[in-house]
Amino acid sequence: MKKIKAIISGGGTGGHIYPAIAIANKLRERVPGAEILFVGAEGKLEMQKVPEAGYKIVGLPIRGIQRKLTWSNLSFPFRLLKSLLLARKVVKDFKPDVAVGVGGYASGPLLHQASKSGVPALIQEQNAFAGLTNKLLANKVAKVCVASLGMEKFFPAERIVLTGNPVRQDILDVDGKREEARKHFGLEKDSKTLLVLGGSLGALAINNAMLKHIKALDEQGISVIWPTGKLYFERVKRTTADMGLKNTLIVEYMKEMDLAYAASDVVLSRAGALSVSELCLVAKPTIFVPSPNVAEDHQTKNALALVKEDAGLMLRDSELSEKLLETVTGLFADEAKRKELSANMKKLAKPNAADEIVDEILKLVQ
Repeated sequence: MKKIKAIISGGGTGGHIYPAIAIANKLRERVPGAEILFVGAEGKLEMQKVPEAGYKIVGLPIRGIQRKLTWSNLSFPFRLLKSLLLARKVVKDFKPDVAVGVGGYASGPLLHQASKSGVPALIQEQNAFAGLTNKLLANKVAKVCVASLGMEKFFPAERIVLTGNPVRQDILDVDGKREEARKHFGLEKDSKTLLVLGGSLGALAINNAMLKHIKALDEQGISVIWPTGKLYFERVKRTTADMGLKNTLIVEYMKEMDLAYAASDVVLSRAGALSVSELCLVAKPTIFVPSPNVAEDHQTKNALALVKEDAGLMLRDSELSEKLLETVTGLFADEAKRKELSANMKKLAKPNAADEIVDEILKLVQ
């Protein structure tokens, strides 16, 4: 195939950035020499993570609109106009064969300008409830790659392709790592292990509920791998220092997610799109605790999509403190339920998502 040039735009959170990088890596693997340029939002996480992955990125001054009245909203029209002009220049100078949007502020101006210039475009929607940027772009793009069923309420049905969310390669290779993972974390060979995931910054409700019940979990011989997130690490370490915990590993951030998944038997997790996709692939029985602080309450919709298929349990932030202990210990005590959840998660897994998205990209180029 001829050498192709692709722009990938979007970001803001890891849930947008990591799928974008997975798509870029797969495109390079399939089309050696493919030239890929990222476009992100200035000051956001992608400006750090994309260069670390070996790709060039251009930043736009775009910001999201705050849902409440704030001074920063007054600057939005000026930032949008500046971003549109810069995006037009990027498209004109780079001359891409295709443009890909993964959601987040920056994909709006870029895909709008790419479509205006006649560049075929595709968006990838990670969530069960479409984000505002992607909904606005729905009629400007040729294809919409989605991770959930029932997305016709947001996008034209004839443009939708169900691909799933692309995840990092190491997550696809978790099978067979259990023994190595347990050694790595210093866990006893057969101890029941809970993995707690609240996102890179952490989740206040999850950490508070864990602090309330960690002693009881520990006394029941349940091992816990607990990345607290950056905001809460010092407080959690301080609060647990005198509890005499024997089976609990508390860290700020988990780099070796493949090993954390491999070592665990049950997971307590937020319901971001990327976490849901990874958990389906590794098929770990999961208690989802959707964040109530995200746009359109999309994490609850992500979690309910699994609960409906008997592929997950769900607790709300408001009931977590009261119900965490009985739900976790109940799931550990019920092997049949764990097996049912695991089997149903596996059915929803999409291990070839990156390949299928690249298939759609290459069709647009041709």
